[in-house]
Formats: sequence, C-alpha cells, structure tokens
Amino acid sequence: MFFEIKDLTKSFGGLKAVDGISLTVNKGEICSVIGPNGAGKTTLFNLISGYIRPDIGKVTFLDEDITGKPPKYITQRGIARSFQIVNIFPRLTVYENIMVAALAQQRRSLNIVKSAKALAKEECLSILERVGLVQEAQVLGGQLSHGNQKRLEVGIALTMKPKLLLLDEPTAGMAVEEKAGILSTIRNMCQEACTVFLCEHDMNVIFAVSNTVWVMHNGQVITHGSVNEVRGNETVRKIYLGEK
Repeated sequence: MFFEIKDLTKSFGGLKAVDGISLTVNKGEICSVIGPNGAGKTTLFNLISGYIRPDIGKVTFLDEDITGKPPKYITQRGIARSFQIVNIFPRLTVYENIMVAALAQQRRSLNIVKSAKALAKEECLSILERVGLVQEAQVLGGQLSHGNQKRLEVGIALTMKPKLLLLDEPTAGMAVEEKAGILSTIRNMCQEACTVFLCEHDMNVIFAVSNTVWVMHNGQVITHGSVNEVRGNETVRKIYLGEK
C-alpha cells in the first residue's frame, strides 16, 4: 500500500476535528479532499505531516507506520507539504530560495555565496522549470504575485524529492488567471512520478485535476469516488454546494 489512513481521530476539547477517518492514496494519482470550512481538512494534513499527534488511528506510508512521527522524520521518508500561508524567503531571489532549500536538503553549508558554486545549476533550473518560474529566477520572492509565491513554495517542497506531496489550499488567494498555471504545475508533477494529495476549496480546481476525491463533513468522510461520482452525489451537493 502506497499511503493509507486508518481510523484517524483527533479531538480538541469536546470537538472532534477528525473523527475516525480512513482513506487511501494510490501511487501516481492526484487525490483530493474537499469539504466546507471546519470540515477538518487542515487538521487531517497536520496529522499526516506530524505537526500534531492523533488520539487514535494509524498513518501508513510505503508500508511503514509513521503515526505521530515528527515532521522531520516524515519529510525524510518522502512526504513534503506546502501550507495555506505562503512560507518563502521574501528577501531572496526565486533562484536563491530554491538553492537554499536544495542545500539544506543535501545537508551542505548554508553559506549562500560559497556553496552556490558547489550546487549544480541544473537542479535549481529544473525545479524552476517544473513550477513555471524560470523567467522570474532573479526576482525577489517578496515581489512575486501571490500565485507565483505559491508556485515557489511548491518548488521549495520539490527540492525534497518527495514521493508524496501534500498541497494545502494551493490556489487560495489566487486570481482566476493564476489558477491555470498552478493546475498545470500539479499535473506536471504527477507525470514525473510525484503523487499529489491536496485539499482545496475551489471545486473547479478539484474537478480539473483529481483522479479521486474524498469529501469531508464534520470531521468525517461522507463519500469518495471519481470526479463524476462526487459531482453527481446528492449528499455532496446538499452539504458542500448548498443545493437543495
């Protein structure tokens, strides 16, 4: 089994943010989790990536139990993550952002000027091409549009050479024209053997890229299936889309 969650549960006080969730992600697919605000999507991602520990349940990746392991351990096993709030170096150029992340991943010195000579430019440029930021390589991270900052964060995650990439609201705050670019990036990543698991509010984004969709409501999975199956599910339309 590539990735599996079994009976995962997390409570905060009397609130069960994640309530007995079980799901699987198959290698090479784009899998999505959707649901209204408060459904428990981000808490689920925090449990998977080790930022909080579950009360009960199990997370298995490549047949290894990684339940409750710290983020560093989980990252080393091949799971990388981007966040709702962009996390980049705003005073470094786009190229330097990728370079520093790559150096850190390779456990080299973080002296940028000295170590840059030892880092193959092809590695950084390859990642910038994958996320569509080659033309912005010398632009400061803080001067990028919000959409391109999200792309840069994905590029930073890719320096970890992840087998599974968790994308938390990858199009949040983006203009409509910016979303097409990130969708292309997500598709390209899967073509290059990187499985993607994302949570997202924009249903158009979900329906455009997903192979499998899991639907959460009040901390539970209420259904899952293909895009067409979820799109046509009456319960989903009532709960998520607000239709009668």
